[in-house]
Amino acid sequence: MKKIVLSTLLLLLFANLQAQEIKKNKNIASLKTQPNAFLSKFYYTINFGAIFYPFSNDNLIDGYATDTFSKNYFSGKLGFGYKIKENVALQFGVIRPAAWFKYDNVNNIGYDRSVWINAWYLSLKKNIKLTEKLSVFGEVGAANVTRVGFSINDKVIYPDAHFGNFLYGFGFNYKLNQKWRLALNGTFMPKSAKHNQPSISQTTFGFEYHLQKLDATVALDYANDKKYFFPKNLLQVSYGTSAIGFGANRFFSMNLKVGNFESFGVPVFWLGDVKASQSFSITYQRLAYRSQKIFSLDWGVSATYFKTEATAQDVFAFSIFPSMRFYLLRKPKFDMYANYSLIGPTLLTVSNIDGLETGPKATFQDKMGLGFFFGKNRDYNFEMRIMHYSNGNIFTRNAGVAVPIQFTFGKTF
Repeated sequence: MKKIVLSTLLLLLFANLQAQEIKKNKNIASLKTQPNAFLSKFYYTINFGAIFYPFSNDNLIDGYATDTFSKNYFSGKLGFGYKIKENVALQFGVIRPAAWFKYDNVNNIGYDRSVWINAWYLSLKKNIKLTEKLSVFGEVGAANVTRVGFSINDKVIYPDAHFGNFLYGFGFNYKLNQKWRLALNGTFMPKSAKHNQPSISQTTFGFEYHLQKLDATVALDYANDKKYFFPKNLLQVSYGTSAIGFGANRFFSMNLKVGNFESFGVPVFWLGDVKASQSFSITYQRLAYRSQKIFSLDWGVSATYFKTEATAQDVFAFSIFPSMRFYLLRKPKFDMYANYSLIGPTLLTVSNIDGLETGPKATFQDKMGLGFFFGKNRDYNFEMRIMHYSNGNIFTRNAGVAVPIQFTFGKTF
């Protein structure tokens, strides 16, 4: 009888310890310092380099030609990846030049015309280890290629095109640590005789940032460390006016004219043909993941109103978006950060804004900014940001909307 009682007590004790361990593991898994099952296999990649596409007079209709071309080779390859296995990943992203290929002085009568190229891609990437840190990879997939041609006096000289294409590539990864990898990429898309499109090739250098599952003790230590502030919730109101100009939008889309430079700046954002004269936004963001000190990922929703410059058209935009925040300075009285958000699904109340072909009401929101958290408990927030709405050149007509600097005030809780 005593043995039965003792065995029962031991069994109950063991069950209680197991329940506590399960609860502890669940609590650790729910920490914002520990990426969930999806995020732990997620990475993003940013690369810059040169792009080549041999456009020529052969691409134009008979009777039109030029002796010179303006070629800006600088380009970017931005994307996200999801690791299906440790060395196999599914990638999604965009390839685009910083400035468009231009036919100078067509027919020697003063016509300068540009050809725009943009490619969204979905690919499968396979890494093969050469050493503990160095690996070679191959990439294969499909690209959604959009080309915007040009007309002269309402006559189409080089038509628009929108088509699927094969994409392949190779390169090298160098593993700096568990999170950071350097990347050297070569990416290629063959020519399309059907669409009168020459081949596209790109060589870039950049990095990959991989989110990683942490040791449970480390994740708990990060979560309990009160030295670094990360807002769990952030509510913001924003106002912007075109009276201050579109200098920031032009600089970060490499469209700023400075002296003899026609395309001065850094190609990490977009401009847009539609210009907002006034804008007002309400934004809510919630923390999804954070590192120990520098990086956090939020999910957010926003409602934005803007009035256009050209026709004073009223437009509302409702968006859901991810937002990456990078902390640049941690000081006793404030924390300074930069944030970046891409491809936020958006519903506009108007299509083809200002009479321009901006595309359908379903589109995307992009935004980037610089901000501060301040106050004794970092209760308050100030941010300056620019915004952009477009369909990402998924369609041939994508005039886009440029929202100039918004001055943003926020409250954390």
